[in-house]
Amino acid sequence: VGVSIVNPLTALDYAGSVFKSGHELIETLSGLRPGRQLLRVGAAATLSRNFQIAFLRPLIGRSEVELIIHAGLFGDLLKALDSHKLDVVLANHPAPPDANSNFENTLIDEQRVSLVGRKLAKPPRFRFPHHLAHTPVVLPGRGSALRSAFDALLGSSGIRPIIAAEVDDMAMLRLMARESGGVTLVPSIVVIDELRSGLLVERCRLNGLKEQFFAVTQQRRYPNPLVAELIGAR
Repeated sequence: VGVSIVNPLTALDYAGSVFKSGHELIETLSGLRPGRQLLRVGAAATLSRNFQIAFLRPLIGRSEVELIIHAGLFGDLLKALDSHKLDVVLANHPAPPDANSNFENTLIDEQRVSLVGRKLAKPPRFRFPHHLAHTPVVLPGRGSALRSAFDALLGSSGIRPIIAAEVDDMAMLRLMARESGGVTLVPSIVVIDELRSGLLVERCRLNGLKEQFFAVTQQRRYPNPLVAELIGAR
């Protein structure tokens, strides 16, 4: 009778894989009602609400789909994704490489970036970057990819802008654009309603800058089909 000897490390790895798969299945089915599909979405706190709605629109209003949307810090959302408490994380920058987590970044959209301001009776022609030397500007917070790109673009001009405010949250950036007497650096999707209504106008389009939007997922044995549906719809 032949006897096979199993390497203890191999057995431990196999047991760990089985445990992880079981945990993933439990988290995937957690809270699921009969006949319903559940999608748990994490959204970075700095992300445009308009983008979130546009991304989720194919599922909104479907009777068989239940959406759970959780806003938070990007790092916290990635931890929740890694522990199978979220199915997808939406953000305006990709997840950093992590050998232990297998995050996958899918570029969902790119939006043009403009300097916008309130509609004026006789608006002067805006010359970038020269007018920023005497026109107050509201900017995204330092550390964001958009702010870094803007600072790099402005750095070579020698212009020192008059910064009226720095705002991390896109919803607040939208409100500041409506209230400010100067201009605001913002992706067009953030203020799309104000641009359509004429409350705000595009003073200058910065063709060299774009805001990127990502869907961050993770390789899974039991992927949520709603995630693939949303990504495939873009």
